[in-house]
Amino acid sequence: MKLNIVPARTGIQWVKLGIQTFFRQPLALAGLFLMYMAAVILVAQVPVVGVLVGGLLVPAATLGLMAASEEATKGRFPMPSVLISAFRAGRQRVRAMLLLGVLYTAGSLLATSLASLLAGTPAPGVGEIDTTTLLALAFHTPLFLMFWHAPALVHWHGVTPAKSLFFSLVACLRNFGAFLVFGTAWLAVFLIVGTAFGLLGGLLGGPTAARAVMMPAALLMAAMFSTSIYFTFRDSFVATSDTEQQPPGEPS
Repeated sequence: MKLNIVPARTGIQWVKLGIQTFFRQPLALAGLFLMYMAAVILVAQVPVVGVLVGGLLVPAATLGLMAASEEATKGRFPMPSVLISAFRAGRQRVRAMLLLGVLYTAGSLLATSLASLLAGTPAPGVGEIDTTTLLALAFHTPLFLMFWHAPALVHWHGVTPAKSLFFSLVACLRNFGAFLVFGTAWLAVFLIVGTAFGLLGGLLGGPTAARAVMMPAALLMAAMFSTSIYFTFRDSFVATSDTEQQPPGEPS
C-alpha cells in the first residue's frame, strides 16, 4: 500500500461521487446513517461509560459506513449488517479496530480536557459557540486527520493501528489541497441547500415550518457527506503486493 497524491480538483470529484452514490441507494444509505446516529444517541445516554463506549466504537462505525458506500458503488443494496463489518474480519483485525477505538477515546478526552483547562467550562445557556468549544475543535483536528483513513487502512489493508494513524495523517497532509477543496465544497453545498430549504419552509409556514423542513434535509446532507468519505480513502492509497510493510509514498 502506498500513498497516491491527487490534484486539488479531486476534492470536487469526491463530493460529486458521494452525492451520486447516495442517490444510487438513498433508502439504504440514509437508513444506515440514521441507525448510526440513533445508536450514538442511545449509547450516550448511559451514565459515565456511555461516552467511553461511544468513542470506542467510532472507528468501527466509520468503517461500517464506508463499507456501505463501497457496496453502493458496486450496485448492491447495503444491508444493516454492513455496519458491523469491522467485527467480522477476524480476531486480529477486530483487536486492531478496538485498539483504534481506545486510542480515539483517549485522544478525544485529552483534547476536551485540555480545552476545558485552558479556557474553562463553557457557561450554560450561551447561544454562541464558546471559546472552550472552539479550542476543543482545534485540539481535535489532528485527531480527526489521524483517524480519517485509519479504520479503512486496518480493515482493508491490514495495517497495524500505529502505522494506520501515521499513514492517515500523512495522506491528509500530502493531499491537503484536495481535502481543502472537499471541505469547502461540502460547506457550500450545506449552505446552499440549507438556505433553500429554510426559505421554502419559511414561505410555507414561518420559522416553525422552516425548522421542520431543515432538520430532515440536514440529516440527508450528512448522510451524503458520510458516503463521500469512502472516495477520499479509495483515491488516497494504491494497493501493492506488500500492504503491511510499505509506508505510503515510497516506491514499491
